[in-house]
This record gives sequence, C-alpha cells and structure tokens, in this order.
Amino acid sequence: MEDNFKMVAKTLFGFEELLAKELIQLGAREVKTGVRNVSFVGDKGFMYKANLGLRTATKILKPINTFRIRSEKDLYDQVYKMDWSKYLKPSGTLAIDSTVNSEVFNHSLYISQKTKDAIVDKFRDETGERPNVDLKFPDLKVNVHIDRETCNISLDSSGDSLHKRGYKSATNIAPINEVLAAGLIMLSGWDGQSDFMDPMCGSGTLLAEAAMIACNIPPNLMRKEFAFERWTDWDVELFEKIEESLLKKTRDFHHKLIGFDKSPSAVTKAIENLKNAHLDEFVTIKHEDFFKTQKGGDDKLHMVFNPPYGERLDIDMESFYANIGDTLKQNYPNTEAWFITSNLEALKHVGLRPSRKIHLMNAKLESRLVKYDIYAGSKKGKYMNN
Repeated sequence: MEDNFKMVAKTLFGFEELLAKELIQLGAREVKTGVRNVSFVGDKGFMYKANLGLRTATKILKPINTFRIRSEKDLYDQVYKMDWSKYLKPSGTLAIDSTVNSEVFNHSLYISQKTKDAIVDKFRDETGERPNVDLKFPDLKVNVHIDRETCNISLDSSGDSLHKRGYKSATNIAPINEVLAAGLIMLSGWDGQSDFMDPMCGSGTLLAEAAMIACNIPPNLMRKEFAFERWTDWDVELFEKIEESLLKKTRDFHHKLIGFDKSPSAVTKAIENLKNAHLDEFVTIKHEDFFKTQKGGDDKLHMVFNPPYGERLDIDMESFYANIGDTLKQNYPNTEAWFITSNLEALKHVGLRPSRKIHLMNAKLESRLVKYDIYAGSKKGKYMNN
C-alpha cells in the first residue's frame, strides 16, 4: 500500500525487544530492532495508534530524507533542496532537535541552527515569508540524526517525550520515568493475573503503569497534545476512530494493586496522581514502612519497586538493602519480587540470591533489574546465600 511509510520508535536501552513485541501486537509491519530504537512500517492511522498505545516508546519519528554529508555546506544544501512546503506553512513555527555521532560534526546545537537556517532561507527565497522558531509548541518538530557521514531527517510525530503521560501533577524527590516503569513491569512478566505491590511507591508511577497494563488502557490517553496534531495533514476524525478502537480493548481487573510508602507526602502525591489518571478505583495506597509490614493472605504476590540508590537520598545503603532481603524472606512468602537499582555494591547486602539479573540504564545510571523468588513454607530460604 502506498499509504504506508517507515517510522522509527525510540526507546530506552534494554527495552528494544519489548517495544518490538508491542509494535507487532499493535499490528506494525516490517519490525526491526536497533539500539534504543525499533523501525517499522504503517500508515497515518497506525502512527496515531503507536503514539497512543505504546508503553515503552519515548518518540515516534517519521523519516523523510537520508543523505550523505561531509561538511556543514553539504548539510545546508541538502536540507535546502527539500520541499518543506509539504510539511509547514511559511507563517508556521518550527523547532529542530539534533543527535550527532560524527568526527566532522561534534556540536548538536550548531547542527540544529544550520538545519533551521536552510529551512527558513528556503521559505524566504520562495515566498518572501519565513517560519519562526518556537521551542515549546512548534507547528513542526524536525529531528536530525547524523551518524558519521549519514544524515537522517525525520519529523517528530510525538513532540514531548512519550513518558510524559499527562497524569503526574506531583512527584517525589527521585521519580521514576513512566516509560522505564512500564518497561520494568513488562520485563518482570506481570500479566495482571495476580496481586501487584510496590512497597516503596513514591509518587505512584509503577502503580499507575501497572494499572494501565492490567486493564489494557492505552498509556497516552491523558496527554494534552501530540506533535502530529499541528501537521498540515492532521485528521481528527481518524484520530478519534483510532482512540475509540483502542478503548474497546480495555479489560476488567480482578486482583489488587497495593502501594506503600513511609513518607506521608509521597502517599498524598501518589493518591493525587492515580486520581488524575482515573485509576484510583484499582489501587490502594497506604502510609506504611515496608520493613514493618507483612504479606496479607497466601495468594501469589507480584512485587516491583524502585528503592533508593543513594544518589539523591542520604541513607545507610548496606543496612537498607539488608533490610529489603530480611523483610522479603521473613514476611513475604509466595512472592516474586523485582527491583531496579544502580547501587551494585549495596545489592550484595540483600542476602538473597537473585534468580535473574537484567542490565538496564536508568537515565545515565548503569542499573540492574533483579528478581528474587520467595517461596512459601520449607522453600522459604532456598535462595539465601550460605
């Protein structure tokens, strides 16, 4: 079909396979994983669907040109040659975002400036008018990616990163990114078929993402705007149709989602954020110190959390992580516990042997997502170190 075109979904390191699986389930074609990105083919409606429905994507780009460059003049000339009137009115606004991996070009802001000059000059030469730069709400956001001598020009269909779901009005001291939170839950294999707990829930991000996964709610329904809504070919009827089709696929959830935090202000923020997301009916949040709690009931519990790493919070990490291990071992039988940390030294003090370790990045911090199987009864101590 000639209406189909190539797109690139950007993601976090370690989430490429997750994102590829999401794209296939949504109906994408020709799905190929790269590093921190997955390319695929679809039409305009699928571009809307990808922005609304992907949990582990940070951006959806629409590539419109690729060329080789060896100098700044090459870049300017190639960008100038393009027909920008297809994408932008002379009176419109634009913003340029650049990523550079090249020995010739080493300053992304300069590349953005040069690209902007070429586009603006083209309009001025042809129409006498020129678009203005608007970094906050541009009509067109252009993405420039230079890898050695190859330059890719794409339109950014998302605008703000897709981790900005729109439900967070309050955050705590070290909030977890929404895309990272969704990816952790998906990597943990939770499928909504058991109770879920975040024992150190902070502003409630993991709980909100878990609730949306459990109910199959599209993650970006709450967003105020996507960049494609300002494009010249914006089709509001098609968008609403796609939105409606995704909403028809939501499902009931018959288990519990539980959050604890020992900070009263974090509990208040988490409750507010879950309410903003219209997910408060699914989630119970309590002011509790995890280390003083016990599991309620014998049913299997799935736990995912993001404990302090010591980066921004002043805590004795060794005893803190030892407490995590003791609490799990003594008070949480029949639990599958997962948590992410960049404090690899403190991890050694948990006192339990992880059954899995997954290498991830949390922002710029090298991290591990670890899994501990806590068995009921006589198997309780199976994963303890001798």
